[in-house]
Amino acid sequence: MFTSNSRYAAAGTYQVTLADGTVVTVTRAPRPRATRLVGWHRRVDDERLDVIAHRFTRDATQAWLLCDANDAMSPDALGVHDVIGIPDAGK
Repeated sequence: MFTSNSRYAAAGTYQVTLADGTVVTVTRAPRPRATRLVGWHRRVDDERLDVIAHRFTRDATQAWLLCDANDAMSPDALGVHDVIGIPDAGK
């Protein structure tokens, strides 16, 4: 269901029964990866996380690595940070 480089690739799933009896499959929230920071980036106005991710990891889809490195569950949560820790791309 997810690409191999997705933060959800190995997260696993479980089933939930809704109030109306419908059973849905839900993806588990992944645990953040322990990451060593190699530096900091000060965001400029309207700078998107995918652009920052591409600059430092050469892959715009890896913005979730920035989230993990900065203890943010989602890009929206990281969006309010003016300074972002940059993870070691080599992990």
